[in-house]
Amino acid sequence: MSDTSKLSRRNFLEKTAAVGTAGVAAPYFVPAGALGLADKPAANDRLGIALIGCGGMGSANLKNCAEYDDVAVTGICDVWKERRDALVEKYKPSAKPYHDYREMLGQDDVDGVIVAAPGHWHALQTIHACEAGKDVYVQKPMTLHLAESLAVKRAAEKHKTITQVGTQVHSRDNYRRVVEQVRSGNLGKISVVRTFVCYNQGPEGIGTEPDGDPPEGLDWDLWQGPARARRCNPLAIAGAYPHASFMDYGGGMTPGMAPHIVDLPYWALDLDYPTCTSSSGGRFVIQDSGDAPDSHEILWQFPNMTMTWMMSLVSSYSFDLRGKSALGIYFHGVNGTLYANYGLYEIVPEGDRMKDAKAPEESIPPSPGQEREWLDSIKSRQQPSCNVFYHNKLNAAICLGTLAWKLGRSVRFDPATERVVGDDEAARLAVPEYRRPWVFPKEYLEA
Repeated sequence: MSDTSKLSRRNFLEKTAAVGTAGVAAPYFVPAGALGLADKPAANDRLGIALIGCGGMGSANLKNCAEYDDVAVTGICDVWKERRDALVEKYKPSAKPYHDYREMLGQDDVDGVIVAAPGHWHALQTIHACEAGKDVYVQKPMTLHLAESLAVKRAAEKHKTITQVGTQVHSRDNYRRVVEQVRSGNLGKISVVRTFVCYNQGPEGIGTEPDGDPPEGLDWDLWQGPARARRCNPLAIAGAYPHASFMDYGGGMTPGMAPHIVDLPYWALDLDYPTCTSSSGGRFVIQDSGDAPDSHEILWQFPNMTMTWMMSLVSSYSFDLRGKSALGIYFHGVNGTLYANYGLYEIVPEGDRMKDAKAPEESIPPSPGQEREWLDSIKSRQQPSCNVFYHNKLNAAICLGTLAWKLGRSVRFDPATERVVGDDEAARLAVPEYRRPWVFPKEYLEA
C-alpha cells in the first residue's frame, strides 16, 4: 500500500498498483462558475457509477442511481467478499468487483463514486476519488475530524469535483417549507436554535460481544484502514447504527445523526462556522462493547445567535414531539417559536405578535432526490444542494463539538482563516493521526 495521498487521475492506476447554498428562490443547483467548475466538460449521457461499501445505505444509494436509464453500475468495492459478491451478482454484467477501492478509482469506466464505507474512511476515500477525477456522493458523516472536513472541501475545490452528501432528508418538502417560514421573517429575530435526538438503548446499549477474529472473507486490516488497530468486534461491523457506538469508526451518535438535523438551521439561517464551541457529555449509563458517549451536549456561538445540540441514548423524551419523533429542531424567534422534525412543523406564537403573519408562498422547487440531483449535476457541472462546500460548515461544527468534548473546554474558530485559534493543543488534535501506511493529506490544510 502506498503512503501517498495525493494522486492525479493520470498516475492513479500506477500509484495504486504500487501500494454555499443557493437562495430560497433558486433551484437546487449552485452555478458551477462560482466554484470554478465551468471549464470541466460534461459527462457522457450514460454515467458509470461505482460503490465503495456494500452496507445498507450504500446499497440503497446505488439502487436509487441504478433505476435510471442513464446510469450503468460499473464497479462494486467492499473488503467483505460475501457482501461484495452479492451486489455484483445483482448488477451483472456491467458491475466489476474490487477489493481495494484505489484500483477501482483508476478505471476509466467510473464517472462517479458513492462513498459509503464506515465513517472513518469517508474523508480519505473522498479525497482520493477527487484526485482520481471522479465525482463523489459521500454518505454522512462526511468526516469525523475537523481537518478532514477542510481537506475534503479543498480537494473538491482543487479537482473541480461534483459532490453530494447523503443527508437525504435535505431533499424532502417539509424542510423546504420550514426554510421558507424562517426566511419569511414571520418568526422575527431568531436568537436561539435548539436541535436534538433522543433514543433509549437502556444500560445494555448495543450489547456486549467479545473482540475476536473477523469473519471469513473480511479483510479486517483494510476494513480498519487509517483507524487505530484493534481486534474485530462483531458489533462494530454489524452496520451503521451499532458502529456509531465505536469512536474510532463512527465517532458516536452525534456525527451519526446531527448532519441530518443541524442541516435545517444551517440551511434556513445560512450559517457560517461557529466562532466558539463548548461541549459536555460522557458514558454515564450504558455499559456495552462501545466507547462513545451516551449523552452529549454542544453549544455553538455564532455572531448573532447561539445553537444547541442534545443527544441522548438513555432517554427518549422529545419535548413537543413526544410520540411523533425522536428528533427535532426549535427556532426561537421574538414573534414565535417553530419546531419541526423530518415530516412536520408547528408554530407557537408569542401572544399576538404573529396575528398579521401570512404563510409564505412555496418558492424552493421540489427535489428529485439526493441521488438524482447528483447525477444531474455530474452532467451539468453545477453543484447540487448538499455539496461539500455547503455541508462542510455544518460538518465542521459537529467536529468542533467532538473536539471540545474530548478536550473538556471550549474551542474557538476563525471562519475567515478556517483555523482553530488560541489553542495549540486543540489545533493539533483537530488533525487525525492515521495508522500507517495511511497518511492524512496535510497538503490540503496549507490551502
